[in-house]
Amino acid sequence: MSTLDPRSTALIIVDLQNDFLSPGGAYDRGGAVSPQARALPARVAPVARALKARGGFVAASLFTLWPDAHGEPMVSPHLRQLRPFLRKGDFAAGSAGQANVAELDGLVDASVWKVAYSAFFNTQLDWVLRRAGIANVAIAGIVTNGGVASTARDAHMRDYHVSVLADGCAAPTPAMHEAALADLRTVADVLTCQDFAGRLGS
Repeated sequence: MSTLDPRSTALIIVDLQNDFLSPGGAYDRGGAVSPQARALPARVAPVARALKARGGFVAASLFTLWPDAHGEPMVSPHLRQLRPFLRKGDFAAGSAGQANVAELDGLVDASVWKVAYSAFFNTQLDWVLRRAGIANVAIAGIVTNGGVASTARDAHMRDYHVSVLADGCAAPTPAMHEAALADLRTVADVLTCQDFAGRLGS
């Protein structure tokens, strides 16, 4: 595979947030955090560090639940059905739960707040990446068949060269993870974190 120019490459980290992954967060409280998801920050942070050391860019998406007039989170019906444990304060804008996990401290150049699967939908991510001179994006995070897949497809539609980091993302089951990766090969290079780092030029 060809070498990537790190100065025109961005890592997009999808939803590695405290409310999804950290002890005491919303998903931990609801018993919805998988061991595979908990392992991701330790794998993704070194990739971000390697890319930044070569002049690349790191962006993160932060899933956000906005409050209604009574302060209650506005949760989409499908998500309410899947995650009935979500309550007031979870993923609230500017909260500790909404924030990136601690492993990413000092590594993220720009975070965008999102309300749906894709990090591009109704956010300023594309604007930021264009201004940063980005042509290549690598995507990691959760969920492989949700936020990662939607972000990868949206990036492809916007004519970025897309890579998906196979061991840098996770799904509820290994079978769902592998099926999503197989499907994403139509729009992206599917690489390990190590292989992606090895493709970065100096």
